[in-house]
Amino acid sequence: MRESGTTDPVRRLATVLALADSRLPVGGHVHSGGVEEAVASGSVRDVATVELYLHRRIRTTGLVTASLAAAVCAGDLDQVRAEAEADARTPAPAARAASRAQGRGLARLARQLWPQQDWSQLGATPHLSTVFGVVGGAAALTPPEIAGVVVYTTLTGAATAAQRLLALDPAAIAGCTIRLADICDQVAAQAVIGLAALSDPLQDAFAERHVRREMPLFAS
Repeated sequence: MRESGTTDPVRRLATVLALADSRLPVGGHVHSGGVEEAVASGSVRDVATVELYLHRRIRTTGLVTASLAAAVCAGDLDQVRAEAEADARTPAPAARAASRAQGRGLARLARQLWPQQDWSQLGATPHLSTVFGVVGGAAALTPPEIAGVVVYTTLTGAATAAQRLLALDPAAIAGCTIRLADICDQVAAQAVIGLAALSDPLQDAFAERHVRREMPLFAS
C-alpha cells in the first residue's frame, strides 16, 4: 500500500529527504559511517582523504543499502527476506548493530507520519535499508527516488561527521558532496537494477575497531 499525506510528488520526496536529515531523532547524527575510526587510524585526515572515503562509502555501503531499499519499495523483496539479505551483506556485527539502531529510529518517526502503513513485520530493530524501503512505499516514492535518498544519506552523514571530527571548513566539505553528486546519481541508478552483493573489508574493520574504542564520540 502506497499512501501519503499529499499527492504532490515533489512534496512526498521532500518529506522523505527531511526524514534522512541527521538532525532529526532518527539518530543519524550519532553515527559517523566509520569516519571516526578512519580518522583515528590516519586514513582520513584532510579534505582530499575525506572525499576519497566518501567516494568509497557511496560505491559500497551506499549501493548495497540503496539496492535493498529499492527492492523493498518496489515490492520485489518482502520485509522478512530483506532483513536476511541485509544481514548477509553486512558481515561485521558492529555494522549490523549500527544499521539496526538507525532503522529503529527511522521506523519510530515514520510510524507517526504514516500510521496507515502496516509496520508490523519490521520488528523491534529492523535494518535501515528495510525501513527506508517501507518508507518509500508509504510515501508513494518510486524505487529510483528512494535509492537516491539512501545514497544521499550515506554521503551526507559521513561528510558531516568528518567535518566535525577534523574541524574542517564546512564550505570545503560541501564542495566534496557537490563533486560527488554525479557519482551518487550513478550509484542510485545502479541500485535499482538488482540487489548488490558486495562488502568493504576496510569499513568492516573500522566498525569492529570502533566498538572497542574507549569513550568514542560517535556510536559507530
